[in-house]
Amino acid sequence: MKKIPFPVSIDEELAEKIKNEAEKKGFRNKSHLVETAIKKFFEDESK
Repeated sequence: MKKIPFPVSIDEELAEKIKNEAEKKGFRNKSHLVETAIKKFFEDESK
């Protein structure tokens, strides 16, 4: 699947949490964590 840049502005505190969780949980990078969270959100919404 082709990846496209999708810049967004988020709260500084949330950005710090994303950075920390990405490092602790073994995600490839911050984008991977965010992409996984968004996919899960849409899966949960469709239930």
